Amino acid sequence: MQTYETVLSRIETGLAEGRWQLGDHLPSERALAEEFAVSRASIREALRVLEAMGIIRRGTGSGPDAGAILIDRPAAGLGAAIKLHLASGAMPVHDVVQMRLLIETWAAQNVAMRCAAESLHNQADATQPAQTCLTRALALLEDMEASALNHEEFQRLDAEFHVELVALAGNTLCEATMLGLRQAIADYVAAGSARLDDWQSLAHTLMNEHRHIISSLQEGDATGAATAVEQHIEGFYRRALGQRTT
Repeated sequence: MQTYETVLSRIETGLAEGRWQLGDHLPSERALAEEFAVSRASIREALRVLEAMGIIRRGTGSGPDAGAILIDRPAAGLGAAIKLHLASGAMPVHDVVQMRLLIETWAAQNVAMRCAAESLHNQADATQPAQTCLTRALALLEDMEASALNHEEFQRLDAEFHVELVALAGNTLCEATMLGLRQAIADYVAAGSARLDDWQSLAHTLMNEHRHIISSLQEGDATGAATAVEQHIEGFYRRALGQRTT
């Protein structure tokens, strides 16, 4: 094991033991070098690795943003790592689509149950709307349905819509994975859309499917929502790329 890997292991142990919390500053390079009895070069190498992994960010100079700070949104680092692996071309589109199905159908079930619970809770208070959890998803859907929307903007909003539904399920690991998959999803969606002659017809179909997903979520129908998401993802893959997920 190289020296910097030993430093990484020691820092990992400190995190696991609660010595540092997300958002905290790590000790200075000099302090870490003295504590771990290694060179400052080894500390710098370990910090570079942590920064590349999205575990810390480093600032120069003085002040509250200087030094190594543990990122308080670790999901962003995981998402970035997934994006790099996908960019290498080692993961085929088929695998990306299957992962989408696993994450998004699970998320749809959980969001539907959340919506059902929220509606039940708010029925007792006439001043509260029936549901608020889908507010942003509905806003994105309305933006997608704007008649003057171009092809690229529609796909950007479509990606945000799907990420939002996963985020609503409340699992940060699933959200991070979805964020990491986002560019790979956008790439195959763009490639598939380009193969179709009638973009407007496809957009209309996708919007209807989005509405069906939202309706199932609003009704608290976990099974129906998961099925709607599955049909939506598989349907595009089949229509645009001529392939199936199974």
